[in-house]
Amino acid sequence: MKNKSARIVSPDQEKQRKLFDNADAAVAHLQALYAEASRFLCDRFSDTLRGGAPIDTRFRAFYPELRMTTTTYALTDSRLSFGHVAEPGSYATTITRPDLFANYLRQQIGLLIKNHGVSVEVGPSLTPMPVHFAVAGDSAITVPQEGAGDFTLRDVFDVPDLSTTHDDIVNGLGFTYEDGAHPLAPFTAQRVDYSLARIAHYTATDPVHFQNHVLFTNYQFYVDEFEGYARAMLADPANGYTSFVATGNIEITDPAAPIAHPPKMPQMPTYHLKRADGNGITLVNIGVGPSNAKTATDHIAVLRPHAWIMVGHCAGLRNSQRLGDFVLAHAYLREDKVLDDDLPVWVPVPALAEIQVALENAVAHVTELAGYELKRIMRTGTVASLDNRNWELRDHTGPVQRLSQSRAIALDMESATIAANGFRFRVPYGTLLCVSDKPLHGELKLPGMASEFYKSQVSRHLLIGIRAMETLRDMPLERLHSRKLRSFEETAFL
Repeated sequence: MKNKSARIVSPDQEKQRKLFDNADAAVAHLQALYAEASRFLCDRFSDTLRGGAPIDTRFRAFYPELRMTTTTYALTDSRLSFGHVAEPGSYATTITRPDLFANYLRQQIGLLIKNHGVSVEVGPSLTPMPVHFAVAGDSAITVPQEGAGDFTLRDVFDVPDLSTTHDDIVNGLGFTYEDGAHPLAPFTAQRVDYSLARIAHYTATDPVHFQNHVLFTNYQFYVDEFEGYARAMLADPANGYTSFVATGNIEITDPAAPIAHPPKMPQMPTYHLKRADGNGITLVNIGVGPSNAKTATDHIAVLRPHAWIMVGHCAGLRNSQRLGDFVLAHAYLREDKVLDDDLPVWVPVPALAEIQVALENAVAHVTELAGYELKRIMRTGTVASLDNRNWELRDHTGPVQRLSQSRAIALDMESATIAANGFRFRVPYGTLLCVSDKPLHGELKLPGMASEFYKSQVSRHLLIGIRAMETLRDMPLERLHSRKLRSFEETAFL
């Protein structure tokens, strides 16, 4: 049995605590500290696997942290929803993968320095780095599960701790760091690392490939269309797209290059049409159900995308709708239940004007209809999301009455969850659905109808989502990330 007072061996980083008034230099130092800490753990872990656990010794490295202190209530540019803190105090955030988040960090740190006229401090934090996350970037190292090795892992290294991996910051529960500092960013380093691991697991693509604009769908048919669109874009470099990444991290730059599909698909197949600046488009097939929608958005949120939009199929609830019509959600009836503990159902999830206008304009552009004529194929209204795929088989009295009272025009299982998590995580969100059946009016989704419907509608629907994202891409960040998603006390970072 190991002695509880084991000697702790750590890299000597305290002397590397420095002040910066330049964002590039601050990020470079974050990268150096992170690389040193993770390499220390990788090396010590490899040594331990080869030579056994040392006697009464524990290896520990710490995440780097970013810290700033301001002593004034002086107002900054109030038009911005981010890049500043509201009152005097010390603010900090632990940082992981500064290589992956370099552009994001440069932007956010630069705004802090500019808006508050103070230097930022970079140094080691008080938060240990779990060995699992430290070795994640080294393909030559695999952490054995507890009991599989010849030593007790938790006696020698720090492991992930779910008691400190939470959403207290984004849920507004008054989180502070051990020394009392308020959070600068919406997620701690451990929460980010946890989600990066989950993203790789569920999507079978490395988080480094994710783009700033994310489309969610609930049908595989959209994936085939997305690959076809990506190949067409790669054929003309003037489009600005540089590569296409398929599930399994298969990346092509040649539009004619073959893509070998993995023998076993992940739970949420994901594809990326990349641009050099990260402002391309990612498509995630989340499958069916609010649980999947929550899982995907819970984790992708740590990548701080600029927008996510649901482009899936729905049941039309009005007899005046036709199969293939579009539904632009402007409100949500939330009966999905998966987010009730994090975001109570009494919290309104508003439509965001920037997203709504981009989607409506995209529908008009692709269908070549405008104004009053656009009403022939698109309705704007409330979308209901349920947690029961076979709701039609139950007594209709209760559900149908609620649907009618809410003025719902469409029903699915994912849209409200994606919108609600967008609201919770301050990620601009929207929903454009396509009517694939009308169960209340005798038009059920049957195989023959479905295949014909998919052939005629999927391509157009996906193109509308892409066009909307391209519009949002060209929008200034301060306009897209508006103040309407920010609460009373917000982190400075997006």
